[in-house]
Amino acid sequence: MDAQAKCQTDDTSPEMRRVQVELYRGMSEAEKVRRVFETYGAGRRLAMTGIRMRHPEASEADVRRLWARQHLGEDLFDAAYGALSCE
Repeated sequence: MDAQAKCQTDDTSPEMRRVQVELYRGMSEAEKVRRVFETYGAGRRLAMTGIRMRHPEASEADVRRLWARQHLGEDLFDAAYGALSCE
């Protein structure tokens, strides 16, 4: 098994994996970048929804700061923004 195959999950059949690879190969660079940004945005929205569920009292600004701390890690966040006050 090659290194690429080891990194992939087993829930996709080899035939579907080939179809997926061909679709990605057929995309322009701009389409690939657009899809990366769409996926990143969806992940960010999902993470922020989870933060809102865990911190219903948090303002939108607090939710954004909590997401940034989760995303950057505490040390980098504190160095860039200072400590959070809403915890």
